Amino acid sequence: MRKLLVAANWKMNGRLEQNRALLQSLKNNGLLELNHEVDVLIIPPACYLSQVSQELVGTQVKLGAQNICSWLQDGAFTGEMNAQMMVDLNVSHVLVGHSERRAFCAESDELVAEKTKACLVSGLVPLVCVGETLDEREQGLLQAVLSRQVLTVAKSLDEEALSKVVWAYEPVWAIGTGLTATPEQAQEVHAFIRSLLATVMGQVAADKLHILYGGSVKANNAVELFAQKDIDGGLIGGASLSASDFLGICNAAKKREQVS
Repeated sequence: MRKLLVAANWKMNGRLEQNRALLQSLKNNGLLELNHEVDVLIIPPACYLSQVSQELVGTQVKLGAQNICSWLQDGAFTGEMNAQMMVDLNVSHVLVGHSERRAFCAESDELVAEKTKACLVSGLVPLVCVGETLDEREQGLLQAVLSRQVLTVAKSLDEEALSKVVWAYEPVWAIGTGLTATPEQAQEVHAFIRSLLATVMGQVAADKLHILYGGSVKANNAVELFAQKDIDGGLIGGASLSASDFLGICNAAKKREQVS
C-alpha cells in the first residue's frame, strides 16, 4: 500500500507572523505525531521558503516550492529561480504544471516536461499537476486532455526518472469553487491516469506511483476521498491555511493508513 501524502499549497498567501502562528499551531496540535503514518509537505510562496525551512527544523515535515524556471541555470533570467536554488533551501518537492501556472502563465505541456526533468536532475521530486477545465469536461475531452498532459511528461523520461514523479489530479472546475468531484468520479480519473502511466512503464511500476487529488479537499470529504484505491493523498489549497482544517485532512489520511 502506498503511504499517503498530504501537501499544503499556500499559493500566494502568508505573512511572516501568520506563517509562524500557523506552523506553531500545526506543531502544537498533533502534526508531528502524524509523520510515521502520513507524509506531510508544506509549499509556501518562494519568499517564505527560508522561514518555513527554519520552522520545520527537527521535524519530518517536508518543504516544497511552488515553481522553478525550467531547465535554466544561473544567469541573466531576472525574477526566475532554478532547481539548484531550491536544493540550497532544503526543498524536497516542487509543484510543476499547476493549473494556475498553465492558465495565467501560459505554461505548455512541453515546458512542464522540461521543468519536471530539471527537478529530477537536481534530486528534487516533481509534483506534476494535471487536470481539465469545466468546459473541457462538458465537451467530453477529459481523457484527451489528461492523455496529452500526462504522456507529454511521461514519454520524456526514462522509467527510472518517471518512477520518482508524484502526480496530482486537479479538476480545475473544483479549485476554489467549493465544488468537488464525488469520490467515485475522482477514483475513476485517478485510475485512468494510472492506466496512462502503465502504458509507458508497465502496470507494476505504475502501481507504485503516488497520485494526489487536488480539488477542494476538506476535512469533511477527505475520509471518503482517501478511501479510494487510486487516491494517494491530497494537494490542499485554501484548507491548508487553517490549522484545524489541515489537521483534519491529515487525520483523515491517518485513518486510512490505520485501516489498511
